[in-house]
Amino acid sequence: MNPVLKRVLTGLAVGGAIIAAILLASFPVIAAVCAVLFVLTVIELWQLARLKFADERGRAVGAAIGFTVLLAGLFTVLPAIVYRTQGQNLWLLFILATIKFSDVGGFAFGMTSAKLMKNGNHKLCPTISPNKSWEGLAGSFVFSSIVALGFIPFTRFGVGRAVLCGLIAALVGTAGDLIESKFKRWVGVKDSSTMKFTNGLGGLLDMVDSLLLAPAVFYAWFFL
Repeated sequence: MNPVLKRVLTGLAVGGAIIAAILLASFPVIAAVCAVLFVLTVIELWQLARLKFADERGRAVGAAIGFTVLLAGLFTVLPAIVYRTQGQNLWLLFILATIKFSDVGGFAFGMTSAKLMKNGNHKLCPTISPNKSWEGLAGSFVFSSIVALGFIPFTRFGVGRAVLCGLIAALVGTAGDLIESKFKRWVGVKDSSTMKFTNGLGGLLDMVDSLLLAPAVFYAWFFL
């Protein structure tokens, strides 16, 4: 099977399963799943950090500890959203969908603009992530805003607030992505995957990079 098609189909299957799980799972189940994902993601993180132990052990340990703190925050905030909303899991789905569709929009607009523009698109941070572009960031904003607008019957937000959600998801999600890209570039890998069960999807860090900061920002805005 074509690797790109395999990745798309696997992503759709996993995405559908995640949506069903979010809508149907209770708080204890979501908390348990987040705990397992935290452990697995931290294992992957430290395996990558070990690649720099021979040359820069102190810096590698410091970077891994800092990243571990970010992951702990992420996998604490996600079940906290369910707990804070008293089991209204659609809030969690809304936040995750708004952020993750910003990834989809960024990829779609970035790839398309790179092919259509005569001199290529305008790079956002070429030294950190050569594929990131301003056009992709615009696509992130468009897609995340569309999702946020689609949730208005549930969130009861006005159009302006929904669009602001899209902007925050695009900006903060991209910031998380760049943090992970900087780490991968430093350790010298393109794909964070270190465990066979993630083959076809990239590594766990690749899957959660845009979530490193954004859910906490939304939690603070909506519930504090």
